[in-house]
Amino acid sequence: MNLITPDPSILILVAIFVVATVAESLWPLRTQTQSKFVRVRRNLGVAFVSMIVMRFLCLPVEISAAQFVEKSDIGFLNWFKVHDLLRTVLSLLLLDYTLYAWHFLNHHVAFLWRFHNAHHIDLDMDTSTATRFHFGELALSSFFRIGQIFLFGIDFQTLLLFETCVTAFALFHHANLRIPFRLERLLMKLIVAPRMHGIHHSIVRQETDSNFGTIFSAWDRIHRTLVLDVEQSEITIGVPSYRSIDEQSRLGILSIPFRPQRDWKLP
Repeated sequence: MNLITPDPSILILVAIFVVATVAESLWPLRTQTQSKFVRVRRNLGVAFVSMIVMRFLCLPVEISAAQFVEKSDIGFLNWFKVHDLLRTVLSLLLLDYTLYAWHFLNHHVAFLWRFHNAHHIDLDMDTSTATRFHFGELALSSFFRIGQIFLFGIDFQTLLLFETCVTAFALFHHANLRIPFRLERLLMKLIVAPRMHGIHHSIVRQETDSNFGTIFSAWDRIHRTLVLDVEQSEITIGVPSYRSIDEQSRLGILSIPFRPQRDWKLP
């Protein structure tokens, strides 16, 4: 894989971002409290730093791990000889399930939360929030991804497919997009959708500590972390002790893991 020339998946993700950004402007789910242009510019600025770290430091290591696993027949899925399609499906399910566990840990381990907090302190939530992850969180998650690769025996192509799916679904469920309620309720039986993930970004701690899924909603149902009975109009997005717009600069967001963390309460 050429790490400099964009691959087709990048173009697909850019298209999803543009379409979702336009759609949520036409059919918003929640009323925004800040200028969308300012927020998108800020969040993409944070994303650019993280993308450089991910593209040139983390991703090459993950790809090398997947290629090594593929040649060495290491990992759980290599113990069984199954059809390629079934292997891909099982790989995606196992990766998404353990990603649910990683997300849960990011909320319950103080050191991990320092970095994940940069994502949650956004005072509104839309498609651009899906790009706003601290480079430190991406680096830590890359170590976790390498563990997944060796544990399950994830090959190179499946890794790229999963990374693309994770980003695409994150763009979708972070979107401030009003989908017809009956359709979204049907979608949430299988996948994570905007109303479901909007609850996860609430300033109410019990609501933030719910709905950890990325692609499939089943993991939240199985582990009883699914919360759906919250009106979107009642949700205030963000972290209660980080409500100042002055802290929303790119430097403020990137420096948050390295500053003392505040208790979860309104000032």
